[in-house]
Amino acid sequence: MARMIGARAAMTAVAAWLVTSTIAFPAPLSMQTGAVTSQPIGHYEFCKTNRSECGPTTRRVAPAHLTGAGWNAVRDINISVNRAITPMTDKDLVGQDELWAYPDGAGDCEDFVLLKRKKLMERGFSAADLLITVVRKPDGEGHAVLTVRTSEGDFILDNLENDVKLWSDTPYRYLKRQASFHAGRWVSIENGDTMMVSAVGK
Repeated sequence: MARMIGARAAMTAVAAWLVTSTIAFPAPLSMQTGAVTSQPIGHYEFCKTNRSECGPTTRRVAPAHLTGAGWNAVRDINISVNRAITPMTDKDLVGQDELWAYPDGAGDCEDFVLLKRKKLMERGFSAADLLITVVRKPDGEGHAVLTVRTSEGDFILDNLENDVKLWSDTPYRYLKRQASFHAGRWVSIENGDTMMVSAVGK
């Protein structure tokens, strides 16, 4: 019995060390993307009627460095769009399950993202650094946010949050996003469970 208790104690100590070791690693500032993956059907339909917004982009070796004015634009647009648009599902708004479109007073999460992306591009941001991203919320529901790639990391514009946060400071599991080299293609996110590990230590 003493040996069994000793073995259990050792296993508990090892498990605790593993958890502590996992928490000790800082979350990455940027998402690690993988291979090209499936394009959401809503975005596919959007691209059929908005072809100019779904083509190749100018790919940078590294994301842009944002000035103070750039950060202000990102924050202001996130808040202003969140306040201007009333959240409403596609089913309630247009009678169908999935329709990505620029919102006219009301829209769902993808519509918020499209408008924020458009407004930031009008401010001079590159399409390669403004990437529609699909995530899963803690309750398992799908959701869309806008990722802004910067030299300081990947930041998230979210219709459920007025603060612009580093991706690893959000509660989501990241699944896939637009490719930085082509607005009509999507890539997987390989380290999308990083936030789940990071959250354990908070």
